[in-house]
Amino acid sequence: MSRRLSLILLSVAVALCLAASYGLRYGLMEEDRWVGLCVTDPATLACQVRATFGWLIHLRVLAWTALVLAVLAFVLPGRLGRALAVPALLASLPAMVLYTASMAVFAVVLALLRLVRAPRVQA
Repeated sequence: MSRRLSLILLSVAVALCLAASYGLRYGLMEEDRWVGLCVTDPATLACQVRATFGWLIHLRVLAWTALVLAVLAFVLPGRLGRALAVPALLASLPAMVLYTASMAVFAVVLALLRLVRAPRVQA
């Protein structure tokens, strides 16, 4: 795959990830309609999803996952490190949107630094 095509695919994946994260935040987590519905009937599927994401946000699972992946991507050499940088970036974007920006920003920086790192030249 050419470098240009992979950059385009990564940009599309980042845009879709951001759109889905903002949709989740403003469409499910902060929507007044869901707050009232989940108080009266917490057993609905949307309320269960909302509660699960609430716990994931509270326990910072997304941010810790993104940070661990980004550190591994930054440390591991070669294609494995570059391959781990993409899921680290895609996991850190929802973490930033969903209220854990203080930790996720480090994961974004590490993942992006790993993605732009030039490959080592063999002597």
